[in-house]
Amino acid sequence: MESKLQTLYEKICTCAVFYRVTEQPLFRAFERYCHAENSAEKRKAYSAFVREIYENGGSLTELVSRLVFEDENAYIKAVAKGREADVKVRDSAKRELAIFSAFASLTRADFALDMGLEAMELSDFRSVNAYLYPTYEERLKNVGKYGYGIFSASGMFRLSDEKEICPIVSADETQTDDFVGYEEEREKVFANTRAFVAGKPAANALLCGDAGTGKSSTVKAAANAFFSEGVRLIEIRKDQLSHLPLVMAKISGNPLKFILFIDDLSFGKNDDSFSMLKAVLEGSASVTAKNAVIYATSNRRHIVKESFSDRDGDDVHINDTLQETLSLSERFGLVVHFSKPSKALYLEIVQKLAQKRGVQMEEEELYRRAEEFALRKGSRSARCAKQFIDSLL
Repeated sequence: MESKLQTLYEKICTCAVFYRVTEQPLFRAFERYCHAENSAEKRKAYSAFVREIYENGGSLTELVSRLVFEDENAYIKAVAKGREADVKVRDSAKRELAIFSAFASLTRADFALDMGLEAMELSDFRSVNAYLYPTYEERLKNVGKYGYGIFSASGMFRLSDEKEICPIVSADETQTDDFVGYEEEREKVFANTRAFVAGKPAANALLCGDAGTGKSSTVKAAANAFFSEGVRLIEIRKDQLSHLPLVMAKISGNPLKFILFIDDLSFGKNDDSFSMLKAVLEGSASVTAKNAVIYATSNRRHIVKESFSDRDGDDVHINDTLQETLSLSERFGLVVHFSKPSKALYLEIVQKLAQKRGVQMEEEELYRRAEEFALRKGSRSARCAKQFIDSLL
């Protein structure tokens, strides 16, 4: 007579919609357990099974749920594109979700019974009775907020040198309440993002101005604030701008909204990346996705580095050339300027950061030392204020 675990394994082998889930290390370990020919092999396979659970938080139910919800399969891709999934695919998905629910509900006692051991002889893990289908259907109905595949669990991504979109490990968790000052500048960026989320016309945005004033943090805070509304951020380096069409193609048709983030943007006069960004900002059909906006930061208002010798160049129509390069920033629908903080704002930022971080110091002494720190750094800025508070701790 087949055991409960062997019967469950054979059911898992029939999965077609969620077949990628069955190829994950957790299920490979379970497969080795079910194929084990003796007690020692079963114990070893069980240990590998539990180790995989431990490395992913300690709960079998939560791990299986995550693997299922993040899976990129034919069923969810059809729904995400606004199509009615084939009835056979839908029915198969429902059947397979019942199988994964049973698997996610397994306990140490189930394995102990299968091996003829006392439960206390085996390492334990957490699990609860799981019913994945209702939750999965809810995620399908709101796929524009939850996403699928790699975009379901993470909010920030980068483009790798291999041209793959990868989640950023330990992504910036900056939130709106982490800021002091620059409320008007930040609200312009957030209002634009709010319109983007609502499906209203949204502009490509350039955040420019002095270093350390919170330009990059503002973009990341916006992405974090609207994560639950379906916003994801993909960071692209300036030397990767030639890959913009590839990125646009990968996210085109995805129900989520994407901020393509280019940090510290500037160009030399002969930079080949210039024309690619220009094409995107002008809405060229070949490189633009409807579900994406460009957010860029730069310490330069006009982005393009220019020297006096450039004005005396040998181009026959030198004025036209200069106008083309200097007007790149004008192709951003929204330009937000972050200027160096005044002394009053700098000290206000210092004071509020000190309160948040629990720094105990007389106000007069705090201000004096903050000013001395800024003098050594060469200028006042929000970043300088944070570095000062960090130095006190």
